[in-house]
Amino acid sequence: MSSQEVSSQPFRWHYADFDDGNFQIRGRTLFFVVVLFSIIIVFTLLFIYARWICRFSHPPPPAATSAPHVGRDPASVAAPQGLDLATINNMPIVLYKNSSAAAGKFTEAECCICLGIFGEKEKVKLLPQCSHCFHSECVDKWLTAQSSCPLCRAPLQVDSPV
Repeated sequence: MSSQEVSSQPFRWHYADFDDGNFQIRGRTLFFVVVLFSIIIVFTLLFIYARWICRFSHPPPPAATSAPHVGRDPASVAAPQGLDLATINNMPIVLYKNSSAAAGKFTEAECCICLGIFGEKEKVKLLPQCSHCFHSECVDKWLTAQSSCPLCRAPLQVDSPV
């Protein structure tokens, strides 16, 4: 077909041909529409009910309760988890030396907290129990909240008998 033949044919589709005045939903179609709508409503109500039950059935977290020490045994109250500032400051700070680079192999060591690579002769804090090293700023923040090595979880504080 040439382009003139295509353009010479009249366009027979008109908006007036789509008269939706006699559009009807009857029989099974109406039944399925009502059932589908009912199922959607039931699932929506079940979802809202489940969220309401979950929200009000759980007790508030312990930090949100007022007067946390009232009515509790003093031995059951958790002690602070981190190390004290004097213990953190007494940990040795050494200059990092890559011993494998001197042997001909090159391995990069990094601080597992900030993922920064240690440079030659950079100051790092050495943990006494496990000999892992970290940037001083990084491990100081960790040790104020935790009393273990960030890498191997070795305890850094010996519990004193009370």
